[in-house]
Amino acid sequence: MAQWEAPAAFEEYVRSRHAELLRFAHVLTGDRHLAADLVQDALVRAGLGWRRIQRQDDPEGYLRRTIVNGYLNRRRALRRERLVANLPEQRDTANDARPGGAVLADDEMWWLLATLPRQQRAVLVLRYYLDLSEAQIAEVLGCSAGTVKSNASRALAKLRTGLAKPVASTERGTR
Repeated sequence: MAQWEAPAAFEEYVRSRHAELLRFAHVLTGDRHLAADLVQDALVRAGLGWRRIQRQDDPEGYLRRTIVNGYLNRRRALRRERLVANLPEQRDTANDARPGGAVLADDEMWWLLATLPRQQRAVLVLRYYLDLSEAQIAEVLGCSAGTVKSNASRALAKLRTGLAKPVASTERGTR
């Protein structure tokens, strides 16, 4: 079996954009390891069809959409719970608390983002991290602009509600 060799243009693209793609995926997922997996999967797909993707003149859009789709479709693979004998270790949040027991703002925001449904979280990340318009988000997610607006509205309402409630750090597990 012959070994696949990446075109020079693809190698250059990956060198220049890999870190930014990882940051985007990390903000989207909240999980560094999952982000790396999603970026790797997207780059494998892009590498195999690089000439075609490059002709479409938007490789960044293709990769972002592949990452978002991988993130949104991941729940199908994770539907079944796996029972384990021992619970995973909990992060020590005692050092993360402010006086009075409130969680630091960054940790609180990460936790609240993790509570959002995947579609709503994807809309917020595309809107506020990548600064895409509603029409661009609709194109990336393959839905209507109205769906984007309603998802953004519901997600922001849930975040506002969550930020208004004082919650001690011990009530929240890891991100």
